[in-house]
Amino acid sequence: MLNLLKPPGMTSHDVVAFVRRALGVKKAGHTGTLDPGVAGVLPVCVGRATRLAEYIAGSDKAYRAEITFGVATDTQDGFGEVVAEADASHLTRGDVAYALTRFHGPIEQVPPMVSAVKVGGKRLYELARKGVEVEREPRRVFIHRLQLLDFRPGPRPVAYIDVVCSKGTYVRTLAHDLGRFLQVGAHLSYLVRTRSGPFVLAQAATLEELAAGKARLLPPAAALGDMPRVTVSGRAAARVLHGVAPA
Repeated sequence: MLNLLKPPGMTSHDVVAFVRRALGVKKAGHTGTLDPGVAGVLPVCVGRATRLAEYIAGSDKAYRAEITFGVATDTQDGFGEVVAEADASHLTRGDVAYALTRFHGPIEQVPPMVSAVKVGGKRLYELARKGVEVEREPRRVFIHRLQLLDFRPGPRPVAYIDVVCSKGTYVRTLAHDLGRFLQVGAHLSYLVRTRSGPFVLAQAATLEELAAGKARLLPPAAALGDMPRVTVSGRAAARVLHGVAPA
């Protein structure tokens, strides 16, 4: 296992290809896509540890986000075309703090067109590149924590927030929906993933450290650190080893 810091500008697939070259291995895979413009924690499974990828991918994630109000884009982030603008100078820190309370807990999100979600066997981003927009079904996700860290007022106010959320949450859609709730529009202007399951940003290795042989390879068990555990013994242990769930 590797806990890597993905830099902005690379795709998650690019990082996996880098790992394969650096370690001279064929079997490697990431555990949850980060958009090219997003930086942060990207756990990469190597060798037999790839069997654990689905467990990490399904774990909660944490992000630090910068949201700019008064400008909405077609991709819901800073890389798309501007589709709406508004003077948001009347927004206050209290307005944003209140809006955040409306997005705690279970919420429904409509996946953005520029995403890897499949509709009719096609990735949405493939359709978006052709100028095709299709109906998308809302998805239920869970927001565990939303904390407003800072707020900078002005015609284009900026909020900095920490987000802890379930798998499948689009933070740029959260930014878009916040802007819509406040009736000024908004987009995600910067995003860093600070945690993916048990893997945290403070312990992530850079690609430069990996290339220099300074990145620490973690045991596969490191991926299971935040999962519940059951202790079994004797006959129960034998049954578990044969794929039978404990009673």
